[in-house]
Amino acid sequence: MVRIAAEQDAAQLQMLNNEFNGEGETTLENIRASLTANRQEVVIVDEDQGELTGFVCVQLKKSFCYDDYMPEITEVYVKPQHRRSGIAGAMIAYAEQYCQKHYLLHKFELLTGAENTAARTAYTTFGYREDGEIHLAKRLSGK
Repeated sequence: MVRIAAEQDAAQLQMLNNEFNGEGETTLENIRASLTANRQEVVIVDEDQGELTGFVCVQLKKSFCYDDYMPEITEVYVKPQHRRSGIAGAMIAYAEQYCQKHYLLHKFELLTGAENTAARTAYTTFGYREDGEIHLAKRLSGK
């Protein structure tokens, strides 16, 4: 079942995030706090018989320059044993529908690695296309 994540999902989300991004990226306390107080992010999960099988994170970018929100899918993870079963597509579709219902927007953006060909192929089947923009990043010293 695909749904919005709740505070009681924090421990399972921490385990999934550790599998996805590596251990030590965040704490259980930060995950709980984010699920209850972060109004700039929507977290979608898939649950099967009480076990979370994956998650999608949507950042709700908003600028005074535009009336619309610019939601960006920044994280998509499905446990390896549950992949190729439609879970990622179902979570992304849920995220799109949820955000369209609750926020003024006209498009979704998605961030993924240039060399993540499996994910890029999947996202293309969900209707996402390269838009010609280039994502740049800068590491700060000490981080």
